[in-house]
Amino acid sequence: MRKSIAIMIIVGLITSIFAGCGKEEEVVNQVVKKAKVSKEVTLTFGIHQSGLPSSGILEELAADFEKETKIKIEFQVSPDVGWDDLIKEKLASKEAPDIICADSEPLSMYSKFDPENNLVALDDQEWVSRMDSSVLPSISYKDRVYGITFAGPKMYAYLYNKQIFADLGLEIPTTYEEFKTVCQTIKDAGIIPIYEATTSGWHQVLPVYENAGLYTQNNMELFEKLNTNQISLADIPGMLKIITQMKEFADLGFYGEDYLTNTVEDAKQAIATRKAAIFLSEAGWANEVETDYPEFSASNLGIFAMPWGDNQTIGVNPASNAYFINANSEYIEEAKLFFEFLSRPENLQRRLDGQTGLLQLCWPEINSKYPAEYDEYLNSKEKELVMQVGVKYVATGFMDMGADLVKMYEGKIMPEDVINAAQQRREEQANLLKDATWQD
Repeated sequence: MRKSIAIMIIVGLITSIFAGCGKEEEVVNQVVKKAKVSKEVTLTFGIHQSGLPSSGILEELAADFEKETKIKIEFQVSPDVGWDDLIKEKLASKEAPDIICADSEPLSMYSKFDPENNLVALDDQEWVSRMDSSVLPSISYKDRVYGITFAGPKMYAYLYNKQIFADLGLEIPTTYEEFKTVCQTIKDAGIIPIYEATTSGWHQVLPVYENAGLYTQNNMELFEKLNTNQISLADIPGMLKIITQMKEFADLGFYGEDYLTNTVEDAKQAIATRKAAIFLSEAGWANEVETDYPEFSASNLGIFAMPWGDNQTIGVNPASNAYFINANSEYIEEAKLFFEFLSRPENLQRRLDGQTGLLQLCWPEINSKYPAEYDEYLNSKEKELVMQVGVKYVATGFMDMGADLVKMYEGKIMPEDVINAAQQRREEQANLLKDATWQD
């Protein structure tokens, strides 16, 4: 195995040296032979819906990889809801795909994957040293790297239709009361103020966990206290306020009448056709709207921080979804070869150029594409690590909180119940993993 790994690293260097000289195909063919590809090989790639770029760039890269190596990539796409649980089940039963795409956070690596038993360590791969060091904790366990990731830091904010705001004489809100006034004005004009995609499961949770800067601004030890079981989620100042405000917005009709059937995929149409004025997403989403609706310019979408609880910070998630290799795969070397292919500078650039909603990679050698307006605004705001990255046993219950928030919107439970249920799940997870700080 070490010999094969060394050969693959050398290939990455040789192919760059001989690019354009007719040597690349010959070199790659030699490596494929070393990777025991004596027959047609198909790598299964399990991926959740939001992990697969809608532009098709990943499939294009996979097709080119197949042309070069004769190794086929078979994508197995599943819904976002239940994906983490499905992967756990498949890993436990030794039926997981060869390659796994999943959201990854440093504090949930063990509970999601049990990396030492289920994933292939990739420390010795040449490309590891080229990723931004800030993302390594999200794909590592016990100082070993198990994954490859591509997107730059995730930062969610509200994108708003500038023309609608201008027509109604509105300024971007910086407090909750201003936010409420803006949304009421938009609603009175016959436009849905905020498109909330509740059926996607994770989207409605963002205001709760992404606004960690509001929670920590007067308590910098908050994360440490939560991680050592000194306090619970119910003790966080501001969290109940935000969830209560979210319920108020729903009751006031600021999400529209049919928001419980909304999906992230339909948000672009709602914004492009002026059915809705505001949507919570990453800045690059504006480009996706323009791609699908060319008559709508991405420059018509401005940006502002989520003002729930009067918050004015931006949550940062250093890494999002990542790719991992199943330790029980028959084709580990072939999967490594695919990762090497994806990590080549020319293919990194293709990913950035071909994924319209992506503005930055976590590979410093590739320049970002942030528009000056967004860059200036985001740089003007204080940043804080999001809770699902900084607090134990939050990420694993993300989708469950999404379901609880829907129940709250439906009037079945109260805002306090949402927090208590999330804390109960944290305790159950901690006890399951025998976390010493949770033991009596």
